[in-house]
Amino acid sequence: MQVEFKNEPFTNFSLPENKQAFEAALAKVESELGREYDLIIGGERIKTEKKSRSINPSNKEQVIGIVSQADQALAEKAIQVAAQTFGSWKAVPAEARSRYLYKAAAILRRRKHEFSAWLVKEAGKSWAEADADTAEAIDFMEYYGRQMDKLAQRQPLTRIPDEDNELYYIPLGVGIVIPPWNFPLAIMVGMTTAAIVAGNTVVLKPASTTPVIAAKFMEILEDAGVPAGVVNFVPGSGSEIGDFLVEHPLTRFISFTGSRDVGLRINELAAKHRPGQKWMKRLIAEMGGKDSIIVDNDCDLELAAQAIVTSAFGFSGQKCSACSRAIVHQDVYDQVLNRVVELTKQLTVGDVRNPEFYTGPVVDEKAYNKILEYIEIGKQEGKLMVGGEKGPDSGYFIMPTVFADVDPQARIMQEEIFGPVVAFTKARDFDHALEIANNTEYGLTGSVISRNRAHLEKARTEFHVGNLYFNRKCTGALVGVHPFGGFNMSGTDSKAGGPDYLLLFTQAKLVSEKL
Repeated sequence: MQVEFKNEPFTNFSLPENKQAFEAALAKVESELGREYDLIIGGERIKTEKKSRSINPSNKEQVIGIVSQADQALAEKAIQVAAQTFGSWKAVPAEARSRYLYKAAAILRRRKHEFSAWLVKEAGKSWAEADADTAEAIDFMEYYGRQMDKLAQRQPLTRIPDEDNELYYIPLGVGIVIPPWNFPLAIMVGMTTAAIVAGNTVVLKPASTTPVIAAKFMEILEDAGVPAGVVNFVPGSGSEIGDFLVEHPLTRFISFTGSRDVGLRINELAAKHRPGQKWMKRLIAEMGGKDSIIVDNDCDLELAAQAIVTSAFGFSGQKCSACSRAIVHQDVYDQVLNRVVELTKQLTVGDVRNPEFYTGPVVDEKAYNKILEYIEIGKQEGKLMVGGEKGPDSGYFIMPTVFADVDPQARIMQEEIFGPVVAFTKARDFDHALEIANNTEYGLTGSVISRNRAHLEKARTEFHVGNLYFNRKCTGALVGVHPFGGFNMSGTDSKAGGPDYLLLFTQAKLVSEKL
């Protein structure tokens, strides 16, 4: 009998033994900084002349690793190897494929603090955020393994005399997996292992700012015995190999998490038929959000303020689920705003190697400059209440920023900033709040803080987001508990970590035999 799925518990860093274990993991990772990482195609390690340096965003002088970069010829090789390997991998029984995931999850659980330490160094995550990222990666593998076991069972069909009918879920083929940098372990692991447990092979193009974490995960797949060629590690620039991989006639599907603009480009390229292509490519895309917390006049105001601050500023607002819009009923607007400003002033920003800091840097110079530009726009569009300035010069630090009295159509209320910036706007009543909440082109997450049951029920049907939360923060989806994915320009509502997700990596085949 299958063991029931349970979420990996988070580490309690207030316990001295856990703190010491994490410090030891950080020291181990620091001793390995600056190493070189090769491409891995069909199990073969390939060095290239062109390299990319991964930098610690908390300390711009520190090189995390030096990563070989693929050109189109190597991208072609990776696809050919993945296509060839697909022939044997698809024949491996589903339950055996699941066991690779369970083994990889066990290895990652043993190396949990080490991987979290890599997240602290390469992604700029605080201890708690890094630990949650690693726990989610473990969850994805445990969960998708179990989902594949279920999908491989005989499916219930209407039975008729004289025929034996069976429905099978079979894999698609070669997939291009393009994960994001903001959850460089969890989402990368989830996207990759969902594809392979369903019987597909993968060309993994890691995020350019966090490739070392992906390279380290390749060690786990090898340790777990995943056959060479099932996952091929092909870092490289989007301009050099991104379009090439998406357009290739042997590419069967693209699994992408990232920005709206890149997602739309992939959708456009994937939709065009290429010579020698036998299928319509499938796109599984998660493309960001512009997420709102609605605060009703009949609610726990402290809960509302805490939810806004946690959702807006955890990991410096670099989550597609982050709250960047607070829509507050006019009756309680000033109270909630003032409390959020108070709480924000208490937040500490700095090098997250030190656990005393609540949040760390933004990911790189490009993000840093973009967010600072949006802060300047915000100063024109609203009233700056707190923040609005750079943090320490040693890294890409930006102070948590709150703007008040912002028009619902303002740029900082409409465009995804992906940084520690939240804009407040005043709603006349609950209907007006819902109207504002639905006025963006995105539809990923949202939250309503209210004691009014009629209002909550109205939001249940009318607040148009893929993940809607009542009386809690709008970040922190748990695998198996909160299947995650959004509407509109937030992507294809893939519902990662949910019971439907593996269907996106399979196709159904019916076999009917006359008896």
